[in-house]
Amino acid sequence: MNHVQQQSDGRKDEESALTEFLASLMDYTPTFPDELVEHYMAKSGFQCPDVRLIRLVAVATQKFVSEVATDALQHCKARQSAVVKDKRDKQGKDKRLILTMEDLSKALREYGVNLKHPEYFAESPSTGMDPASRDE
Repeated sequence: MNHVQQQSDGRKDEESALTEFLASLMDYTPTFPDELVEHYMAKSGFQCPDVRLIRLVAVATQKFVSEVATDALQHCKARQSAVVKDKRDKQGKDKRLILTMEDLSKALREYGVNLKHPEYFAESPSTGMDPASRDE
C-alpha cells in the first residue's frame, strides 16, 4: 500500500468517526439546553440552524465549566488545608468545603479568564443601608 492510499484511508476513518460523533449528538441531552446555547450564540452574532453544532458547543461548554469547577475545588481544598494546619482546630475538623470567589478566580485565571470582583458589597451605594429595611 502506498503512502497516498494510507493517507486517504486515514482521512476516511477520521471522516466516518466525525460523522458518527455528530450523529450521536442528536441522541444526547446536554446539561445546557439548546435554547440557552442558541441564545448566547445569537448574542455573539452567530446563528446556526444545525442542532448538532449547537449541542457540540453545549458539550464543550459543559467540559469547560466542569474543569473550572474541579480546579476551583482543588484550590479550595488547598486553601482550607493550609488554614487547618495554621489554626490546629481544637474543636475537630469541619469537613465542609467552602468555595470562595478567590478559589474561582484562581481557577479561571489558569484558563486566561481574569475575574475582577469588589472587595466588599454595599447594600445601597448612597446610604450603606438596604432600602427595604428603612422605616417609612
